[in-house]
Amino acid sequence: MPTASAQTAPSTTIEWGAYGRTQSGDRFSPASQINRENVKSLVPAWTYRTGELDAKTRRPAKLEATPLMVDGLLYLSTPLGKVVALDPITGKERWKFQADVDATVGWGDFANRGVSTWVDARIRINAPCRRRIFANTIDGRIFALDARTGARCSGFGRNGVIDLRRGLHNAPFEFAEYQLTSPPAVIRGMIVTGSSVADNNRTNAASGEVRAYDARTGALRWSWDPVPRDSTDPAWSTWRGTMAHTTGAANAWSIIAADSARDLVFVPTGSPSVDYFGGERAGDNRYANSIVALRASTGKVVWHFQAVHHDLWDYDVASPPLLTTIERNGRKIDVVLQTTKTGQLFVLDRTTGKPVFPVEERNVPKSSIAAERPSATQPFNTVIPALSPQKFAMDSIWALTADDLKSCKEQMTSLRNEGVFTPPGLDGTLVIPSNIGGAHWGGLAYDSNRAIAVVPVNRLAAMVQLIPVDQHDTAQARSNASRLGDEYTRMHGTPYIMRRKIVTAESGIPCSPPPWGSVVAVDLRSGKIKWETPLGDVRNLDPKLKSFPTPLMGLPNLGGPIVTAGGLVFIGAALDHFIRAFDIETGRELWKAELPSGARATPMTYMINGRQFVVIAAGGNEDWGKGDSIVAFAFPPR
Repeated sequence: MPTASAQTAPSTTIEWGAYGRTQSGDRFSPASQINRENVKSLVPAWTYRTGELDAKTRRPAKLEATPLMVDGLLYLSTPLGKVVALDPITGKERWKFQADVDATVGWGDFANRGVSTWVDARIRINAPCRRRIFANTIDGRIFALDARTGARCSGFGRNGVIDLRRGLHNAPFEFAEYQLTSPPAVIRGMIVTGSSVADNNRTNAASGEVRAYDARTGALRWSWDPVPRDSTDPAWSTWRGTMAHTTGAANAWSIIAADSARDLVFVPTGSPSVDYFGGERAGDNRYANSIVALRASTGKVVWHFQAVHHDLWDYDVASPPLLTTIERNGRKIDVVLQTTKTGQLFVLDRTTGKPVFPVEERNVPKSSIAAERPSATQPFNTVIPALSPQKFAMDSIWALTADDLKSCKEQMTSLRNEGVFTPPGLDGTLVIPSNIGGAHWGGLAYDSNRAIAVVPVNRLAAMVQLIPVDQHDTAQARSNASRLGDEYTRMHGTPYIMRRKIVTAESGIPCSPPPWGSVVAVDLRSGKIKWETPLGDVRNLDPKLKSFPTPLMGLPNLGGPIVTAGGLVFIGAALDHFIRAFDIETGRELWKAELPSGARATPMTYMINGRQFVVIAAGGNEDWGKGDSIVAFAFPPR
């Protein structure tokens, strides 16, 4: 049971008002009732089932929501367009709204990561739609709902909804190509949203405009396209070729951070289309694969930092930017922390975009494809170490049996293997980190009191191969539903089919050395790694694996961490069905609890009526199992 010193006054309420708790996205909660001494006493408090576990969908739907808790209610949304308000103490449903998403469409990334909220100060207290819940749906709509009842706010858009498919530079070729998976940012009476564009379909994929809408009326305020369409744009010349300026994607499908005082939004952008061949879009392709600071009132670019030039590896900037203040060389600096699939943590001055910890351009390998011109250099940190491996040594192949070792060697020895930015080729390339990351869309959390950034990472090697269309049965060129399986995709507008897979032995065990997933803590006073610990236990996946050797092997993971004033890191994310708490100072695991399925989501925490809860979506999906649960933990009531 919690100690007396851990108790908080019954009147204390600590909310979680945005995906990252605040619009700055630090994922730090001042709640400290649950701490390093008493976390072992946490027990399940309630479970809410969305009812979508057995829904018939063409592709698995991913419940990745991080709920919000404001004004005494818990809010979340689901992949099939359901929005609910729950009692945060009991988990009982207070209201629900159904947006009627067509589940039979083959959505490329059938996910939903939650809702946003805004208070209209012009509306009197307790009047309808004073507080609004903004809920996105996979089919490209954003609904404005009354937070008290779930009714549509009729003055927003058309009867409470706006359709983001309208007005795109490149219209979607098929309905499933354009999606919404993440909630919008809220700033100065506007909502700012990106989109999710299906990967690898065609060179002129749906365009990835970032757009701002009036939070009250739904009127479009501005639109910004990460692919320059205007020859006066400073980045125009970094896109070369007759088709370059009709390229699609480079979209912002992750969370956008907001700094209202500076009138800025910080947009993480992804790969331009197509992901693995850039012959039709020569140049660095500036604004793509970047963190871009836009003036919130106008949508104009203030600065940008490109994490990957001329992307050929599906190295989206996929994780949410985190806004905080650090101390460096004796002065305090407002910064943006940005992790990347390449395993880098960039620390950028929030006003200028200049690296606070030095970054240098290093030479990287050339392409073996005649029509491909990759960038000669790529950016690397010089002080902060890479968070995941940047190269693969063949003598590091890991296997439990001779057969597995033979299988791994047969797959890997023929692959081109020259480090993190080895371009794809006809004979196959060994890619590390893989397309799932490195540091992935789960992002990071930051404890400013301790100056510790916490990042989950993957450490898996993948193979990527370009196959000429005339040498392959195009009927096989289809995406596999699994992130860890073998995928073939016809990249229309190019002469190639893309094949990729995580490299595993015949037994299914990764050929890369463990840990296959970890949590890494970085001290941002020094830039050094403070600790790292494996995340997940392979022995939890199958009773036959109970004899696996220790130490822990770690597991592939997708989903983010949070940190609290109680000195704790909470995270699910790993393939096994657990949520865990780690000591933020040492990385030691202090608590874990089994979930109904894997938790491919970021948890949250709040205080209400003097009781702290930790909540996570256990939605499973793909290799994470099947689930539709929201699970809350707390100390047993007195």
